[in-house]
This record gives sequence, structure tokens and C-alpha cells, in this order.
Amino acid sequence: MGASDPRSRGGLASPAPDGDSIGARSWSDPAPGAAGRPAPLAAASGPRSVVKLFAIRSVGRFSISLTSVTITGVIAAAIQVPAIQSCEVRRAAAAEAALAITSVRMLRRRSSSRSAVREWELIHLHLSQGSPSDNVRPVEAPATRDVDLVVVGAGLAGLAAAREAVGAGCSVLVLEARDRVGGRVLNEDIGGGHVVEVGGQWIGPTQDRIAAIARDVGVDTFPTWNQGENVIEYADRLRRYTGTIPKINPLVLLEFGRAQLRLNQLAKRVPLEAPWEAPGAARLDGQTVATWMRRNLPSKRARRVFELGIEAIWAAQPEDVSLLHVLFYIHSAGSLELLSDTEGGAQQDRFVGGSQLVPIRMAEQLGPGRVVLGAPVRAIRQSSKEGVTVEADGVSVRGRRAIVAVAPTLAGRLVYDPPLPGFRDQLTQRMPLGTVAKCMAIYPEPFWRNEGLTGQGMSDAGPVRLTFDNSPPGGSPGVLLGFLEGRRARELGRLPAEERRSAVVDCFARLYGPRAAKPDAYVERLWAEEEWSRGCYGCHMPTGAWTGYGPALREPIGRLHWAGAEYATVWSGYMDGAVRSGERAAKEALARL
Repeated sequence: MGASDPRSRGGLASPAPDGDSIGARSWSDPAPGAAGRPAPLAAASGPRSVVKLFAIRSVGRFSISLTSVTITGVIAAAIQVPAIQSCEVRRAAAAEAALAITSVRMLRRRSSSRSAVREWELIHLHLSQGSPSDNVRPVEAPATRDVDLVVVGAGLAGLAAAREAVGAGCSVLVLEARDRVGGRVLNEDIGGGHVVEVGGQWIGPTQDRIAAIARDVGVDTFPTWNQGENVIEYADRLRRYTGTIPKINPLVLLEFGRAQLRLNQLAKRVPLEAPWEAPGAARLDGQTVATWMRRNLPSKRARRVFELGIEAIWAAQPEDVSLLHVLFYIHSAGSLELLSDTEGGAQQDRFVGGSQLVPIRMAEQLGPGRVVLGAPVRAIRQSSKEGVTVEADGVSVRGRRAIVAVAPTLAGRLVYDPPLPGFRDQLTQRMPLGTVAKCMAIYPEPFWRNEGLTGQGMSDAGPVRLTFDNSPPGGSPGVLLGFLEGRRARELGRLPAEERRSAVVDCFARLYGPRAAKPDAYVERLWAEEEWSRGCYGCHMPTGAWTGYGPALREPIGRLHWAGAEYATVWSGYMDGAVRSGERAAKEALARL
């Protein structure tokens, strides 16, 4: 879900391995001889030095840009090269370059600046002991590519930014860590030419920018199945109802309605560009939604229903989220009803061919050579003379400006030279991603439709709290979608896959009967486990974050600009917001070229 949530919304930092788990022997150990016995270091002055030279050069600008903290890793790789013949030097150099970069990541945080200087001197001394033989030419590091604008992340935000820049006649290169485009928007093939969306999927009224791009790239929409009755499991009873209001205690519904109206009214007073300037911002940002619920929803049953809504939208618990953030989010969409409704709301329509088809075609429209996949960005260096240099695995790109189009939390894990201001970095420490698992059971047909049901259900018992009919446009096969969100996603996410599947399918069976207990197939996606996402739907703000750090969110830093669903002022956290943020960041950057 690059920048969308797995419901209706549309990174780049590798977790550092434990430094004690390095799978290579210590750099001080002698390399084995041809028979596997230790060989004296003096024997390495010939071909080995060539390999070391090539390995270090293959690491290229990555090692140079991080010399003071990474040189230990380069030495660890360079000195551990076995004796080989000169004809094998190129192959060995490539392998050792990979080892060097791995060692850099493992050890870069562990070397002091003093030892780094000494170790760099050791490398120069070691390389001076030998030179390439006549029949071998050094393998140069890949040349740095020069463009006007570098974009980090090929989700909807990054692709929208690149699209804007290309349209303005600028040269652009997009670097993406994954082996695909789309970020948090992802299709999964279920056979028979059908896909399901395991990431962001829905589009609704007023989401004009994602709609315009979908039309431009030739992706149609179709309505979410909404014919029939909904179901709700509430207080140990299963009920059917039509429309958006379930048949539960009228007093509970009255409480809920008053609370919803009050939030909509408060939300209108929150400036979208500067939530921290809202009237009473400190008071609103100093309490969680859970605190507000206890004060404004007297009955426990009303609070339980309201909690279900908070989990569904933010994939977090009410105690996790600042009230000011919820108000900003509601204003960003237009109302709480627009956020939660199907017909007339954010879940109204889906994309034919799956939502990932939109970013796939956006990338195709950019033209060949403008998107590099499988290139996690590790470091970003700014210079008044050279602009911005972005270092990714296997590629180095220099641009006049750069847009970092990943979630703020992940952006904070990159290495910056010079370092980001503390004000900005501490903001990224206060923007956790939600926790969600998107789970789908697949049946020969959507049997619930024949029983007069929409497939839309709610449960206060869970673990699945919301369900939808997620069948393809033709109606076959039948796909029942359920969400694990917030606390339940964290709890079930730690269980074995079979136990989690059983819990989900059992919940489907309670809501839709025994036929739901026997799906033909089952698909799930745990977004917190996804290396380059680490959560969904988007980031949320805990108490104090907006008022303490809000101005740092969208403010460019030097030649760096920021984009992603979380940076949007309209439809923040959704696919439409991701597109808007990318277009906005591109316009900012282009105006300063």
C-alpha cells in the first residue's frame, strides 16, 4: 500500500544486522592457502591485491561517502580475498564488492572516527603493495549518473513527482528498493487471469487526482459490491441491516451520532497546512482519542463501536493516536462519513485489473531507463557544489534536487550527510506506521450474494473487525476480505500462519455461515513484516507530535523535498493524497532548479 494504505490508500532503509553475526572470519585471520591451510599475508601481494583493489573500487562512492564510519567493513571485505589466478580477478572482485557493502552495513555504526582514519591509511598501504598485472584491467565503479531530479521511492507519490518533472522537461531518475513499483499498492495473482489487491485498493468521491491519473493511463473503475444487507456481530448476537446504520441499541447509536457530529465540527477548525495552529491545539494534541472517547461517550458499548471505527481508519488503537491528528485527518478527507462509508465514501469503487495497475502504467509512461528497481537507497549527500548525491545499491545518482518519497519513519533511517536537523529527525521518530494484515478467503463463487448479503460486515468480537466482498469485476471467484488491525494485527501477526488463517476463517464462518469455513485458497499480507514498508495504512501522530514537531513535516531541507501519503493535506494517508503530495513536491523542487 509507496504510499497507500491496504484499504483505500495508496521505503527505504534496511535494518542493520547484528554486528556479532557477521558470517566472515575476522579480517586479521590469514586467508587459507590452496589446501585450506592458513597462508602468510605476504603471499597476498600479487593477485590478491588486484582483487582487493577491484572490490574496493566496486564499492565506489558508497564507501567514500561514509568513510568515517564504514571503512572497517571495507577492510573486512578487502583482506579476506583468497589467492586466485589473475583470470579470475574480475569475478572475485564482484563477489568481494558485495561482501564489502554487506560488511559496511554491519559495521558502519561500530567504528570510531579515530580508528576509521587509521584503517583508511591501512587500505592505502595495502593497495600500494601490488599493482594489476598486464592482462587485467581494473573494474571501475559504475559512473555516477547526472539528472535534474532524483526521486527516492516508486510508489504513487514518487511516480507522480517523476511524472510532473518529466512533463516539465526535466531529466529524472527514480530509485526503488523493491523489485516492483507501487509501494503500499500491490496486486496478487490468484489464477485464472484474476488478481486481488493486498495493498491500497479503493477510490471514492473527491479523490480527484488519483482518478485523473487512472483515466490518463487507461485504468477503469467498478463499484464495490454493495447490494443486499450488511451483517454485524455485536454483544454476542448476529444481526442484518441495510444502509450505514446497524441495528443496535438506539441509545448507543444516538451517543455515536453525537460524537461523530462533534468530531466533524472540531475538524473544520484545524488548518490543513498547519494543524499546530488550530484553536486550542495544545489541548487537542495533549490527549489521545481514547481520552476524548471516555469523556464524550458515556456507555462502554458506544465506545466499543467507536473503537472499531478508529482501528479501521488508522490501523491503531484509540490510545495510540492524538486527537488533533484525528481531527486533521477528518478535515483532510472532508468528514468522518467520507472516511468510513462505502457508497458515497472512500470505499466506493475499485480499479479494474487491481490498483497496482495504475502505478505500473505510470512507470511505463515515464519511459525506459527512468525507474531503477532493486536499488535500496542507503545514503544521501548534499553539497553546495555537486548538488545531491543519492547512493543506492549498485547505482549512484547526482541531481540538482531530490525528492524522498517514502514514509517519514523510513526516511529517518537513511544516512544523511550532513545529518538532518534534530527537529526533523525527531519528528520521524514520532510517526509510527499502523499495523494491519489484509486477509482474503477465496471460494468458487461469492455465495453470500445469493443469500442477499453485501459481504460487508462488522464484529466487536473479532479478530476480524471488518469484512468486504473483494471479488473480481465479473463476480467469480468469490473473495471475502477481512482486516486485522491495530492490537489484533500485532497479536495475530506473531502467531504461526496456520493459526492466524484458522482464526480469520473461523470469524468469516461466524458472520457468513458454514460455507465460509471451507475456502479453496487463502491469501494474506502482513505489512509490518514487509521490509520496505514496515506497516500500513500510513503513519499516525501520537500526543504532542503535531504541536511539537509539525512544522518540520513538509519543510524542504537544503536540496531535499518530501513526498508520500503522510505529507498530503487533502486525503492524507490515501492513494489520492500520495499523488497530490508527489505533485506538490515536484513543483517545489522544479521552482528551485
